[in-house]
Amino acid sequence: MTAQAILSELIAFASVVGRPNGVIAGWIADHLARSGVEAQLLPGPEGDRVNLFATIGPRDVPGLVLSGHMDVVPAQEPQWTGDPFTLREEGDRLLGRGTSDMKGFLAAALAVVPALAGRELARPIHLAFSYDEEAGCRGVPHLIAALPSLCARPAAAVIGEPSGLRPILAHKGKAAALAEIRGRSGHSSRPDLGLNAIHAMGAVIAAAGDTALALQGGPLDHTFAPPYSTVQIGTVRGGEALNVIPELCRIEIEARAIAGVEPGALLEPVRAALAALEAEGFGTDWTQIAAYPALSLPADAPIALRLAELTGQEPLAAVSYGTEAGLYQAAGIDAIICGPGDIARAHKPDEFITRDELSGCTRLLEQLCTAFAEGRG
Repeated sequence: MTAQAILSELIAFASVVGRPNGVIAGWIADHLARSGVEAQLLPGPEGDRVNLFATIGPRDVPGLVLSGHMDVVPAQEPQWTGDPFTLREEGDRLLGRGTSDMKGFLAAALAVVPALAGRELARPIHLAFSYDEEAGCRGVPHLIAALPSLCARPAAAVIGEPSGLRPILAHKGKAAALAEIRGRSGHSSRPDLGLNAIHAMGAVIAAAGDTALALQGGPLDHTFAPPYSTVQIGTVRGGEALNVIPELCRIEIEARAIAGVEPGALLEPVRAALAALEAEGFGTDWTQIAAYPALSLPADAPIALRLAELTGQEPLAAVSYGTEAGLYQAAGIDAIICGPGDIARAHKPDEFITRDELSGCTRLLEQLCTAFAEGRG
């Protein structure tokens, strides 16, 4: 099958983040089996979602990982001009949810498998397809933890997030949490008899603002924009009516950290402000939503040099969005971002990839995998 034909099949699966994904993973496993490649489906703790891992070539030699996620964000925007889960052609554009982010890369990787499977490889090529990346990289840590039982530690990993096929060396790390305050409800005419959860959350919000301001002073890394770590509250929810003392208030908060800074540590002042409210009679909860480390790959890493040569583009120093690459690097695997499409099209109505981008990625992966498998990468 061509990459476009594979992409059409993948887009037809509404593999929305947070939902069971056995159908798309099963299709990929069956597709690989037709080339004589056995895929392993690795269930996550949720019980209804799986990672997929497959190897072409010897398992006991350090290999190259082609890494991507099978999940997509929802496609409920009314601005879609057609079915988001049917691949549509408009000129050179291929439209559908996940075309850029990032089923285009999965399709290109699967398209090169038959040629690889038909040869004796000195070094292996691995396919590592994860679930729930869009929920904060929840699936891939379980896949990475299983690698020692699946293969020799890989030498490198290419994370195929949309980058216009330009290699990317770094991104910030992230930690996100849900903070909850439980007070005591009552009539607003007697605030002395209640505990106002929204008022109490003000102290937590203030701590977040103070932390965000302090971080602007450094440490700094000018490869990023902005060059400092950040903290921000994205949502606030609470209250039922103006004349009711709010019993419950929740916020969602995130930190994005430059390389060398632990993302979770940036949220500790906010977490401390939340915990301090328990002395005033409030109940509190802090629930981690997402966490992944920063990526920082040296420009002279072998995988960076090889991709620069093959793409004809100098690697981009850093991007603002996050990926699974930092988790691979934390496991001792050189990781780099390089994939087809444009991140600016992701998570939007009429998301698309062009035919040239898809075919260009397929050619790049053919060249990269061939060179690596023959010991030249």
